[in-house]
Amino acid sequence: MPRTAAGTARFSAATFQFLTELAAHNDRAWFAANKERYEQHVLAPALAFIEAMGPRLAKISKHFVASPKRTGGSLIRIYRDTRFARDKSPYKTNVGIQFRHERGRDVHAPGFYLHVEPGTCFLGAGIWHPEPPELAAIRREIVEHPKAWQRARDHARLRRHFTLGGATLANAPRGVPADAPHMTDLKRKDFIASCALTDRTVVRPAFADEAAAKLAAARGLMAFLCGALDLPY
Repeated sequence: MPRTAAGTARFSAATFQFLTELAAHNDRAWFAANKERYEQHVLAPALAFIEAMGPRLAKISKHFVASPKRTGGSLIRIYRDTRFARDKSPYKTNVGIQFRHERGRDVHAPGFYLHVEPGTCFLGAGIWHPEPPELAAIRREIVEHPKAWQRARDHARLRRHFTLGGATLANAPRGVPADAPHMTDLKRKDFIASCALTDRTVVRPAFADEAAAKLAAARGLMAFLCGALDLPY
């Protein structure tokens, strides 16, 4: 198993090989036969990464949680909820890790995110699919403090690493003045910034340091969102 200098497991080519094979054999029998590979090459490095990010994340903000628990922590479970889905594949074919705000209850809270999937790795920062009251609060903050939003959105370090994306409305949101500044941003339903990563980046021994450095570039964005939601940053 690949090791860092500290002696903990890290992501490797075997991580990506397992995820590639899982995508081709997404059934319970195959997963059961390869459970040891999952534990060694996916679960162990994911938990080690979360643990390594704890002190690094604290330097960005002490209010975001890195919890290296097998269940109920920062690692998003690999098992899909297929109850209401047309796709009944039982497993996710990626590693998802979210460092949520300490007051966040679920994935819709402000947070930092790592997505590991062959050919589609990225870091994220912001809030995905906020509930209507939270979305309205963010829009209100942009309307009332347009210059502060512009500083956060256009910060050179953020723009160097991240791109704002997510779902948007076709028209101006209800209750927002039609002539409000930053209408493109006010139409957003997600306030997510993403930073694309190569598979090679993820398997580097210093990946936790590199990830932390990139996430630190989103400080201004995260501080703005937390302020809009009356959360400490």
